[in-house]
Amino acid sequence: MRPLVVGTEALLLETDSAEEVAALHAELLRRRGELGGVRDIVPAARTVLLDGVADPAALGARIARWEVPAPAASEGPLVRVAVRYDGPDLAEVAALWGVGAQEVPAIVGGIAFRVAFCGFAPGFGYLTGLPARFHLPRRATPRTSVPAGSLALAGEYAGVYPRSSPGGWQLIGTTDAVVWDPAREPAALFAPGVRVRFEEVGA
Repeated sequence: MRPLVVGTEALLLETDSAEEVAALHAELLRRRGELGGVRDIVPAARTVLLDGVADPAALGARIARWEVPAPAASEGPLVRVAVRYDGPDLAEVAALWGVGAQEVPAIVGGIAFRVAFCGFAPGFGYLTGLPARFHLPRRATPRTSVPAGSLALAGEYAGVYPRSSPGGWQLIGTTDAVVWDPAREPAALFAPGVRVRFEEVGA
């Protein structure tokens, strides 16, 4: 990782992959007592930001010496999401993977996803775990409206749209799970570190 001092009270830790972000974020949470009163730990696609750092340079040098293990497969809360594989891009995704459309649910259902970070819209989690052979391009032309509850894939990520919005990801299914509810505690179903399993409805 590469520590970068940001202003007088923040430290940005750069990594090379979303998987490294997930591992670093988990380790920072485990060792939060060593961070000297850090207020916030915010993961992103390739970085983790620590805010409220008394001495960012010193903390960065110390963290850079850590050995950061990958999160254990059983580490973190597990959320199971029931999915109907009825997305408009299902056949195209299957063709890109070189499989039949009927095989996609088993492939996706067999993957242990983990929320690496959140963004784009409240409640939208970027889920890692998709093997490299299943990475997908975004659509050449984004849709102007993607329905809430759409299960989508793009690049190395999976995600569920929390509300209707424009989007360019490949849509493979839908779920009735409410991924963002401001009246709920916590409001977000997907938070960094949460493990996610997608289960086919009726399977």
